Amino acid sequence: MLEVNNIDVHYGVIQALKGVSLKVNEGEIVVLIGANGAGKTTTLRTISGLKAPTQGTVFLNGVDITNTSAQERVKMGISHVPEGRRVFPGLTVLENLELGAFLRKDRDGIAQDLEMVYEHFPILRERRKQLAGTLSGGEQQMLAIGRALMSRPKILFLDEPSMGLAPILVQEIFDIKNNINKAVTTVLLVEQNANMALQIADRAYVMETGSIVLSGTGSELMRSEEIKKAYLGG
Repeated sequence: MLEVNNIDVHYGVIQALKGVSLKVNEGEIVVLIGANGAGKTTTLRTISGLKAPTQGTVFLNGVDITNTSAQERVKMGISHVPEGRRVFPGLTVLENLELGAFLRKDRDGIAQDLEMVYEHFPILRERRKQLAGTLSGGEQQMLAIGRALMSRPKILFLDEPSMGLAPILVQEIFDIKNNINKAVTTVLLVEQNANMALQIADRAYVMETGSIVLSGTGSELMRSEEIKKAYLGG
């Protein structure tokens, strides 16, 4: 479904990504792990069209989208839950969710998807008239995911969804991701919590200083001594 080929990205004179290549097949949960500053967020931003590569190509379902706008990529089926949640704090929960469907015109489908989001995250139904800025961190993360689902994506990008959350909420978010994978069959996940991420991953990539240095199935990487020492506390 998604193919990234030899991507380079620069911020001024600083090279953030160096020849990054990865693929995501339909129906997979693919995880990207690595330390802070490794280039994980930049990779997602580049695939989403928020950052232009200086070299390389991005294909979605066989179509070259390297020079396609972020808005058009949403129309084509990419939805991105950014690091830090980025909800609109002065709007209600419902208004945030409705903005997720901004590019859609199918009112009946939007209503059905709103119910689907409420089924995934019942607390959002309860809080639907509440300002998003007054939600807890975990509730804001659910809202950010729900907003992304409202675009009816074919592939969902999740950037550090467990960041800053208490352990019990982290488990809840990861349980939710398993449920989401039933509704949106393809997920690309960036996550520092390597232990939990690899448990749900079909395949995973390891990034260091802007490059992919290792890849394999989630179970293969969990058995890797190198990964255990670097990321799993082994």
